[in-house]
Amino acid sequence: MRRLWWAFAAVVVGSFLVLGWIGTRIYQEMPPIPDRVVTTDGRELIGPGEIAAGQNVWQTMGGMQVGSVWGHGSYVAPDWTADWLHREAVFMLDKWAAAEFGKPHDELGPEDKARLEARLTTAMRANTHDPATGAITIDPARAEAFDANLAHYSEIFSEGHAPYAIPAGAVSDPDRLRKMSAFFWWTAWSAAANRPGDYVSYTNNWPHEPLVGNRPTGDNVVWTGVSIIMLLAGISAMAWWLATRKEGEPMPAPEDDPLGAWDATPSQRATIKYFWVVAALILVQMALGVVTAHYGVEGDAFYGFPLSKYLPYSVSRTWHVQMGLFWIATAWLGAGLFIGPMVSDREPKGQRLGVNVLFGALLVVVVGSLAGEWLSVQNHLSDEVSFYLGHQGYEYVELGRVWQIGLMVGLALWLFLMLRSLWPALRTPNEARSLVWLLAVATGAIALFYGAGLTWGRHTHLSMVEYWRWWVVHLWVEGFFEVFATTVIAFVFMRLRLIRPGVAAGAALLSATIFLSGGIIGTLHHLYFSGTPTVALAWGSVFSALEVVPLTLIAFDATEDLRRSRQTEWVRRYRWPVYFFVSVAFWNMVGAGLFGFMINPPIALYYMQGLNTTPLHGHAALFGVYGMLGMGLMLMCLRVLRPSIPWREGLLSFSFWSLNIGLFAMCVLSLLPVGLLQTWASVEHGYWYARSSEFMQTDLMQTLRWLRVIGDTIFFAGAVGFVVFIAGLRFGFSFQQPSEGSRSEVKIGA
Repeated sequence: MRRLWWAFAAVVVGSFLVLGWIGTRIYQEMPPIPDRVVTTDGRELIGPGEIAAGQNVWQTMGGMQVGSVWGHGSYVAPDWTADWLHREAVFMLDKWAAAEFGKPHDELGPEDKARLEARLTTAMRANTHDPATGAITIDPARAEAFDANLAHYSEIFSEGHAPYAIPAGAVSDPDRLRKMSAFFWWTAWSAAANRPGDYVSYTNNWPHEPLVGNRPTGDNVVWTGVSIIMLLAGISAMAWWLATRKEGEPMPAPEDDPLGAWDATPSQRATIKYFWVVAALILVQMALGVVTAHYGVEGDAFYGFPLSKYLPYSVSRTWHVQMGLFWIATAWLGAGLFIGPMVSDREPKGQRLGVNVLFGALLVVVVGSLAGEWLSVQNHLSDEVSFYLGHQGYEYVELGRVWQIGLMVGLALWLFLMLRSLWPALRTPNEARSLVWLLAVATGAIALFYGAGLTWGRHTHLSMVEYWRWWVVHLWVEGFFEVFATTVIAFVFMRLRLIRPGVAAGAALLSATIFLSGGIIGTLHHLYFSGTPTVALAWGSVFSALEVVPLTLIAFDATEDLRRSRQTEWVRRYRWPVYFFVSVAFWNMVGAGLFGFMINPPIALYYMQGLNTTPLHGHAALFGVYGMLGMGLMLMCLRVLRPSIPWREGLLSFSFWSLNIGLFAMCVLSLLPVGLLQTWASVEHGYWYARSSEFMQTDLMQTLRWLRVIGDTIFFAGAVGFVVFIAGLRFGFSFQQPSEGSRSEVKIGA
């Protein structure tokens, strides 16, 4: 066991040293934000501070929930970086063609086209930033292109544009529109201008735009090959290790349920309200998902009703994302608090009060942040106030800074409550202590690593915001939540005496080490094209491939869990939580592994970033893994409350299969084909076209987007079934009634 702990510590420390070193490289080499942008004839196009102020305008209106920048964000509106770059390029080519040939660029012959495009490439890729003065000097033609794009975007954001799901009045103040356009211009400049002394742009030539010479780099191709080799090597090594591993004799199940006589503690009963709130949030989140998906085909209405006046797309998608994170996190936090007393077989004094205080704090954060986001997008908050109380603009961390701090305080309280309940077990020398220590480490990581979301301010450089944001999204959610879940599941099977404590501890520790060996540095695969140097692409591509390795062989653990759930009659009472854990393994393999690696290699992500291949991976991994796991943990806790009373499982069976079948249909009938067709468009014509309304509004694409209704409907029915079953535990109709009992005796109350 000691060697496993040393391996775990070495992986964590070594990985964070690499991640921190690359963070310093990003800070040193991120694209500069100029103080001024001037033309060669003396015009000041962008003044001091206007780009940073424009970034704040973009954040206030919803930021990454209204299109995307550098490929990160939502999918209905364009990517503003690619859209601006293409419009600027076309404007300049048409201007030069009209001056020299008297007709548009598209009507020229091949030789004349090639000459003008070569001239454009030279102009756009020249890096004229002067570090001494902080100024960028550009050709007057680019200033005219800026004015044309400013007029175009002013019309879109002030008057509204249904194909982009942007309502009228999203941004209407001319000064704010100009500053936001300056920010878009800077992201496009960074995407085309070569790094000093190099031949590739600050974004590694992303997006694909042949008109300005943005094509895949040699690093994109080479590191893609290396990542595939590492994936195959990792799978081979793990398969070899599994084949040579000596399996011990399976532990026979005890005759009676070890938890059958468990008497729920006051704090455990207090956690039940967490699960009722989770059930309510699931329904609201699913309803918002229906609305958000529908905006893709009817951008300003919901089946004719002008919903965007009251609930714009940017709000519905923000709430959909936030609700999902809130209910999943609440399920996990509640499960942790429930399991804590079972670990040490005792209830710390005052634990129930702490559980109730935390519940109230979480409600304040949820309600306050959602209200602030609506007020921000509806222009009821200034850009400065919005950062603190409204919408930060960054996907998955949209809630304002005050609410972020409130959530951080809540997580610190949760950590305190968890550690005080684990402390007696941590001090007791036995076989299970290593497992308890791993649970404590994972709990601490969950509470503390959310703090990465507090590292940036209103005017922090976008490259650094992206670096820290993915610490939250990838490390916090995909990393240490995974370790926590693995440990909790191992503890549950150990507590049921279906697995020996030493085996459970060793397996959980080994699984955590293997996952984090790729998962920590693998965070960088989100940052290939976010103004980062090539070193981020190299390390990220290799270690994100290693991250997939354990997911390809996860069926071994899943089938073992299934075997345990069928051993005896009393064990079969826990089969539905186990079935949800098995579905987690399936979606880990498909959603995180298959769909994740489909977009992770650099050459794939170069064309696919921000297309519908991203929500394909996101839905299958976020809900399929963490959502299903949250549901499974809820069911396990609720099952332990009354283990001797059988459930009426028909509704739960319907829910389980509907959720999984609906999610699969959503992926393969709509998201996957839409994403692949967008990828074709990105390769053939440029990234801007794959995200444009000209392509997305074609009959074929609209039909494929409508096909999502099939999977969404089945999926939503499953969610409703799950919520009804949970409600039935409160009111008694989800239990089979014992002959000597009454309905009131078997219901689960708070």
